[in-house]
Amino acid sequence: MKITENFIKDILKDEYMDFFQEIYDNSLLIQYLDKKMKAIHGNSKTRRSLANIYAIYSILYYYKEDYFNKPQEYKQFDGYDYMKLFCFYRNLYGGSRLQNHALNSRVNNEFKNKFSDKIINDLIITNNGKYLLHIDYLYVCNKDISKTVCRIIKTYIDLLMEKDHALINILENIGNLNSYFDKRKQIISLLTADSEARIFEIISYAILKNHYKNIKVYFGYSLDNIKEEKLKLYKTGRTNANDGGIDFVMRPLGRFFQVTEVGNYDKYLLDMDKVMHFPISFVIKTEESKENILIELNEYIDIKSGGMRVIKERYYNAIEGIITINELKKWIMELDNNDIKKIIKDIEKYYRLEMNI
Repeated sequence: MKITENFIKDILKDEYMDFFQEIYDNSLLIQYLDKKMKAIHGNSKTRRSLANIYAIYSILYYYKEDYFNKPQEYKQFDGYDYMKLFCFYRNLYGGSRLQNHALNSRVNNEFKNKFSDKIINDLIITNNGKYLLHIDYLYVCNKDISKTVCRIIKTYIDLLMEKDHALINILENIGNLNSYFDKRKQIISLLTADSEARIFEIISYAILKNHYKNIKVYFGYSLDNIKEEKLKLYKTGRTNANDGGIDFVMRPLGRFFQVTEVGNYDKYLLDMDKVMHFPISFVIKTEESKENILIELNEYIDIKSGGMRVIKERYYNAIEGIITINELKKWIMELDNNDIKKIIKDIEKYYRLEMNI
């Protein structure tokens, strides 16, 4: 059976040398973790599975200290208290927002689905608010693998941290540049069609926020009380959130912005449907011209509508604007040095928030 993640293979080789493959082939627990750890080389949409992994890790962390190579004693153990485990994994990297679903049922359900033809017992045993791992999954070829599994999980966490801090290191290097022209160039270099979706959304927000704040509008209920206001852009939530098709909102105009990618125009229509066809400005991770994107989108609407005028107009009118990487790059070059400094701070602020750093 092939080991997917190289770091897991390296750890098993280090621990068990020539027997590493045998350990892997006979350990459903290690195989399960191997399937759950793709995020270290995936994109922003790859699930990190921290809740499930940390539920297992929290139990193993205490088990290896108390019951490593003590099978008879462990068989008499009632389990670790929920609050002890909960507090432990809440303090792990990226664990501050995790709930208790993984401990209570999620891990067991998923474990059964992946190995339905091989398992008899649940991985996590629930005992009146206490939790422990079934001994069947802790011993492989008469070896207690708990310390090995903890090492695998710890390495996974370290690799995620390294990946997450990469952008912060880049931003620190940009901030240390003396020339604002060089700072602009470095920010622009982060805007590519291949950039990670999460990073693109955060960078595009920082650029748009600082671009629009320099634009003035005039509002009032009568000619006598018209006031000057600067446009303000607000980020509505986290990236990849199920937010109903609204990533940014502008005040006082009430514009909606949705960050997306070229490829599946059906998703654009779905975003319009979610907000009941309220006009949306699409911020698109592409270097194609906004004119070409609009032509392609309108052609897709024509096909999707089957020629029905009511449907076509519904979607036509819901497209307020198209913003691509080209516009974002242009607007960066128009901003002054103080705005560039604010863009760098905004990117770091919202990236740290996104990654719970």
